[in-house]
Amino acid sequence: MEKMFKFLRKSRGERHKTAPAVTTGDTRVELAITASVQSDVGCHREINEDCSAYIDPGDGDLLSAKGRLVIVADGMGGHSAGEVASRMAVDIISREYYDSAEEPASALRRSFIAANREIHSNSTQVQTRTGMGTTCTALVLRDATAVSAHVGDSRLYLIRSGQIYLMTEDHSAVNEMVKRGLLTREEARHHPDKNVILRALGSHPEVEISSWGEPFPIRGGDRFLLCSDGLYDLVEDKEIMQAVLAADVHSACAELISLAKDRGGYDNITVAVVGVGVDGPTSSSDIRQTREAQVVV
Repeated sequence: MEKMFKFLRKSRGERHKTAPAVTTGDTRVELAITASVQSDVGCHREINEDCSAYIDPGDGDLLSAKGRLVIVADGMGGHSAGEVASRMAVDIISREYYDSAEEPASALRRSFIAANREIHSNSTQVQTRTGMGTTCTALVLRDATAVSAHVGDSRLYLIRSGQIYLMTEDHSAVNEMVKRGLLTREEARHHPDKNVILRALGSHPEVEISSWGEPFPIRGGDRFLLCSDGLYDLVEDKEIMQAVLAADVHSACAELISLAKDRGGYDNITVAVVGVGVDGPTSSSDIRQTREAQVVV
């Protein structure tokens, strides 16, 4: 399981010895999930170009096969084009993922490909939507594992055992400069080009999608956080971790949005917090199903 943790990075970029992975053997592990997804237009924008969703299938067979899906997308483009692109991404990925007969990792990647194709096609057919695109980060939780797919600079974090790990890599110009040693991570936070992204769904006919090579083991006590750059541009990773650990998922989302707005709220702010509740084998009668989600319209 060690190779599953190679993409774990501490919030400042340094390597960290990982905690032991949960092993399931032949026993199916059911984990209680709580989730909240919240979004705010911020303090300066007139339109919220972010879109997000948390999907907990009501059908037991579908839940067993495909799990729960969380998506955060941050659109870009003139007029309302960014809003259109992010909404399309959430709708198409949700539909394609659950319609697919493939395993979660493959189904999620294919849903991203479908979303990129449809968004790009729409942008070429409607003049006011030319060049529109969207970031997108998605997480699937199924049994005791997670899979993810990612394009752009929205982020996915894991909070585990008092540490916060960045599970995605920003597809941005400044991150490339950091990787080449031209900028420190702190300098990148304040660089004038910090929001220039190198990949987006819909901006080109094809896009490279980042995804995990195999399912990632999760365990009770884990917290996942997905967010748009409107949050992490203004709130430090350590502060994100503290807010998530200090409250229930709904209150944590609200607190982080409030904190970003108190510091200027220059962009739309979207936050999804997912909590993993039970560690170890659990009978289905013991599972608590809690759904707190807001889908941005």
